[in-house]
Amino acid sequence: MKHTLLCVFISMLSMNTIMAQMPHDQIYMNKNIACGALMYGNSSWTNYWENSLKRDNPNIGKLSTESLSAMIAYGITKKINALVMVPYVKTQASQGNLMGQQGFQDVSLWLKAQVFNYKQLHGHATLGLSTPMSNYVTEFMPMSIGLGAKTFSARAILHYDLPSNLFISATSSYIVRSQVMVDRDSYLNGEKLVNSGSVVVPNAFDAMFRLGYIKKENQLEVFAEHFSCAGGDNIRRNSMPFLTNDMTMTAVGAYAKYQPKSLGVSAKVSYVVDGQNAGQSTNVTLGVLYLFKVK
Repeated sequence: MKHTLLCVFISMLSMNTIMAQMPHDQIYMNKNIACGALMYGNSSWTNYWENSLKRDNPNIGKLSTESLSAMIAYGITKKINALVMVPYVKTQASQGNLMGQQGFQDVSLWLKAQVFNYKQLHGHATLGLSTPMSNYVTEFMPMSIGLGAKTFSARAILHYDLPSNLFISATSSYIVRSQVMVDRDSYLNGEKLVNSGSVVVPNAFDAMFRLGYIKKENQLEVFAEHFSCAGGDNIRRNSMPFLTNDMTMTAVGAYAKYQPKSLGVSAKVSYVVDGQNAGQSTNVTLGVLYLFKVK
């Protein structure tokens, strides 16, 4: 999901109290402080779930998705932040003759706000929008770089501080997706033939639980996350995936960040342990972070 960061007048900052943030965490930029991030991601799978049947596919072999993302987080106030992400995505199969795709995917915007503080318990909310940046092919799955749907998401975050700089955090969000126009006159939605080129993409929800440690420049955490569509159909036997599919994934992983001053680095790895109509993927993301003040 990704490119060149915005050029803004900046000044160097101490990192004793300021750290980079993501849409699902409890970290905020102070007012007029921004953090730019450039992130490289690699996701790959050989086995996938065709409905609930786990299998491989010699016509695909190993499917790899690479991404380069530029993200910036900005402190509107100490308790309200805005985040923007721009992704460039490339797909490739190791076998067969399916042609990989590449291009700018979907630009995303989030607003995150602190809702309440009660002793060690903190509540946050995030609202997000996304829209495709280019006219990429959506129905050539699994080689497509995205679904092509406009989305609106709402996320709730509960964070609890434990002794010794430890914390636990639970988040959940619901994602509303628009319909997508495809280059055909009809399609199958389950067993129903729909005589239209407008495809109903199922809405989705996700949830994440995090256990971590955070102190000054260091952040370490382990997590478990679940993603599932709110409805949809299954991949038919020996057929390609489609936009109407009910995709479900459960993954576990770890995240680490080190940011002693304005410049920092981050790394994230996760593995899908269970799913439906989805690949059993290994996902790695490496990032470079930079803090600056906006004038």
